[in-house]
Amino acid sequence: VHGTLSECLFFFAHAPAGARAPPVPAMLKRLFDKNKTFKPKKQHKKGTARYNLHQFAKALVQSGDLRRAIALPPGVALAPWLAVGVVDFYNITNVLYGSVLEFCTEENPNCKAMSSGPKFEYLWREEGKKKPSKVSAPQYIELLMNWIEGLINNEAVFPTEDGGEYPPDFEATAKNICRRLFRVYAHVYYSHFETIRQLGEEAHLNTAFKHFFLFCHEFELIDAQEVAPLRPLIANLIGEAYLERFDREKK
Repeated sequence: VHGTLSECLFFFAHAPAGARAPPVPAMLKRLFDKNKTFKPKKQHKKGTARYNLHQFAKALVQSGDLRRAIALPPGVALAPWLAVGVVDFYNITNVLYGSVLEFCTEENPNCKAMSSGPKFEYLWREEGKKKPSKVSAPQYIELLMNWIEGLINNEAVFPTEDGGEYPPDFEATAKNICRRLFRVYAHVYYSHFETIRQLGEEAHLNTAFKHFFLFCHEFELIDAQEVAPLRPLIANLIGEAYLERFDREKK
């Protein structure tokens, strides 16, 4: 029996080195190649409350109930739950982007700028600088993953020990990370979906995006402007009802 999409996804995003993977359907073997992970995956420290929350979310994802998997558990503070989600989606996005890395190059006409179609181009702004810069898609994503990695490794922002205090602006930080991760999905769908479809891997990409979007929607981590390039996809994959809040934002 093969592992489910969600089970395979979480294994390759979070499993320690040497762990035995669930059986993977043949069409997914190319995508679930942990040797192609763009950046090293981040682990939650075992024995901590955050690790236990990660295991709880992992079990719900493996059950296939994505809506329950993203809901804030009773009695859990928002900040550590957001931290678990951000680290998990950072890992998952690394696996996904690592799979298309050979296609997302400076030479690819669709990747000369970080974009999601002709109407949406994303500029990179360094911390402390007012003026953003135009960079290619691979440059943008490398800068993004390095930036997120630096935040996750910063104990003052993502405390790993129980009792560690999250900064007052942690929710804003989580929102900024998810806003930028959403752009990676938008770029992959617009510039690399045909390649992914030809490889027979669109079901995995759709599952990963659905999980990520539901989490962002639940905690209002992305706004109408970011959602715009993928509105038709969201309506078809998840449902028109999930776009209503963004429509209200624009009024």
